[in-house]
Amino acid sequence: MIYYLASPQYLWLLLLIPLLPAAFALGRIVRTSRIRRLGDEALVKELMPSVSKSKDWARMVLFTIGFAAFVIGLCRPQIGAKLSEHKTRGAEVMIALDVSNSMLAEDYSPNRLERAKLAISRITDRLKEDRIGLIIFAGTSFVQLPITADYVSAKMFLSTISTGSVPVQGTAIGDAIQTAIRSFSLESEKSRAIIVISDGENHEDDAVAAAANAKESGISVYTIGVGSPEGQPIPMDGNLLKDKDGQIVVTKLNEDALRSIAEAGGGAYIRAGNDEFGLNPILDDIEAMEAEEFNSIVFEEYNEQFMYFFAIAFVLFAIDMLLGRRRARKKLFV
Repeated sequence: MIYYLASPQYLWLLLLIPLLPAAFALGRIVRTSRIRRLGDEALVKELMPSVSKSKDWARMVLFTIGFAAFVIGLCRPQIGAKLSEHKTRGAEVMIALDVSNSMLAEDYSPNRLERAKLAISRITDRLKEDRIGLIIFAGTSFVQLPITADYVSAKMFLSTISTGSVPVQGTAIGDAIQTAIRSFSLESEKSRAIIVISDGENHEDDAVAAAANAKESGISVYTIGVGSPEGQPIPMDGNLLKDKDGQIVVTKLNEDALRSIAEAGGGAYIRAGNDEFGLNPILDDIEAMEAEEFNSIVFEEYNEQFMYFFAIAFVLFAIDMLLGRRRARKKLFV
């Protein structure tokens, strides 16, 4: 059973609930103070024998609970418990993201890695019925998100990525491409693409051969170069990363390597800019691919529950109004 609030912004109204009894109590204090000005408090009470303090508090409790139910109703609680098969038509895209320490260089704002994550998030905003997967790599690679049409989950997994996500440092682009090849679904045969986002520096394996292998399997390999040819130092723990000789490490964009990988993979190389990250031409190519039909198992048909909370609030408000402030008579018949 999945519980979901369609309009959670109204939850802030629940912060008013503690203020309701406080305002009520303050009102009673002010009223008592006014009664004392009129004369003896005990005498005034005798002149109003039918007024019930307990009913006042009971009405306050009913109103407070009713208000809470009304706010929850505004939040539109929903329940979804139905698994259904959903057919989509599109392509499958595996994104391989470099998370090596060199991606901390700040030739993009705030750094290469965060800028790349923002670009991937924008990819999910543009995709329609395509499926997306995410691989992260440094000295080795692994699947961070299996191929899926759930873009919300994709963004959630994306937010957790850092340079510490892969313990082995390096830039194993070839390993990342091989991992991506194995990660496509069995349903997909034609419309498949791998997007490698990296600075391309110090790649440790034969990434060109891996890209050629992908092309032979009908998979296009695109590369996006992140960084600047002149290079930038790498901030690490408040200092700049240094090599074993104590020299500051400067990481540079290796465009030749990334271009060779894209050519071998039948795709294209694009250098990321600060404003336009270079994704649009690649996504245009993917949209032009022949759409394939996929089956996905998804939760759907959320059932609205707000009407029950509104009904509870209405009943409590009605009882509040009907209850009145007078004491109940002791005898029903004289």
